[in-house]
Amino acid sequence: MAAFEYFKHNVGKAADLLKLSEEERALFMTPDRVLKAELEVSMDDGRIETFPAYRVQFNNARGPYKGGIRFHKDADEDEVMALAAMMAIKCAVVDIPFGGAKGGVTVDPKKLSEGELERLSRAYVRAFADNLGPDTDVPAPDVYTNPEIMRIMLDEYETLTGTKAPAMITGKPLENGGSLGRDTATADGAIYVLEALLEDQHRSLEGVEVAVQGAGNAGAQAARLVEAHGGKVVALADSHGSLLNPEGIDTSAVLALKANGASVHDAVDFGTAGNAEAVISAVCDVLIPAALEEVITAKNAGTVMATVVLEVANGPVTPEADELLTARAIGVVPDVLANAGGVTVSYFEWLQNRAGEVWTHERVTERLKDTMRDAYRDVADFAYERGITLREAAYALALTRILAARKL
Repeated sequence: MAAFEYFKHNVGKAADLLKLSEEERALFMTPDRVLKAELEVSMDDGRIETFPAYRVQFNNARGPYKGGIRFHKDADEDEVMALAAMMAIKCAVVDIPFGGAKGGVTVDPKKLSEGELERLSRAYVRAFADNLGPDTDVPAPDVYTNPEIMRIMLDEYETLTGTKAPAMITGKPLENGGSLGRDTATADGAIYVLEALLEDQHRSLEGVEVAVQGAGNAGAQAARLVEAHGGKVVALADSHGSLLNPEGIDTSAVLALKANGASVHDAVDFGTAGNAEAVISAVCDVLIPAALEEVITAKNAGTVMATVVLEVANGPVTPEADELLTARAIGVVPDVLANAGGVTVSYFEWLQNRAGEVWTHERVTERLKDTMRDAYRDVADFAYERGITLREAAYALALTRILAARKL
């Protein structure tokens, strides 16, 4: 299913629950603005190459547009539009005053030199500068962009506007106004949500068996946190394969090997190697897809052994799989709630920049914990009162909040 079709499916179900009018539904299906540009970049060998670029501003009823910029060879308008729409939902779910946006450039950044990446980053800001700003649209890092690219984009924006505007972009290096805690915020927020859910079930992470699909930044941090809270990581996977051990994997040791160039399934001293999909069917309490979209589909949903699926990745469960998991009483914590820790700490960075403050790591993590637990409570109560799933509740609650803001 195309990314935007997936979004429309979820919004449609929520709109049905809320009995929205056709006019109200249209507000959530149509972006405010789709900006496009052809970025001309001087390459190191003197050639000029052109790269398609996008910035989709979906909805700003609750505050400035907010969303990352990705550099990826498969980035296209449909993907960027879907992600912008989901950002509007995500910000409303965690009740932070942002709307939704997303940016992308169709490029393979691995083929560019450092200088070419910088020129591409500056060209992006020049193309869209009139539609960016601390009170207008606040970008952030995404796939294959990073704090250094955010620093470059900020520098270009400030040069163009002749202003000092650190709040126009988030995810910056600390020395340029970035926030402590941003690097682990997505996984940190997800684990706070999981803890709150387990408390509703009169459990804690102590002794809980977890399978993590993805050993990048978010997956690795989620695995570390599970272990730190007394849980047991029984399966861990990267793009090359899975490592399984019902007695528990030494995640620190395995991740150290991966950092030195090995793959997870090479660490056979710590478990049994399996193919990349073996993690999906691992015997566990909680399955955390933390890498790619659409990894749980109608074909493999029947093999999921977990009782909870925590969506740290964007869109890892297809709509068809979602229905199959629900029919089997497997709870799914949707991405628009579970992985909203990243944008939440981006909001904290924006607040710090606007006030000229620097928060301690403790202050950031405490506020993140409160925000994520409050968001889970709002969604869980909404779901319980109406007898619907957490995904349906998250979308319906978000639509309710966005509509309320438009009527103010």
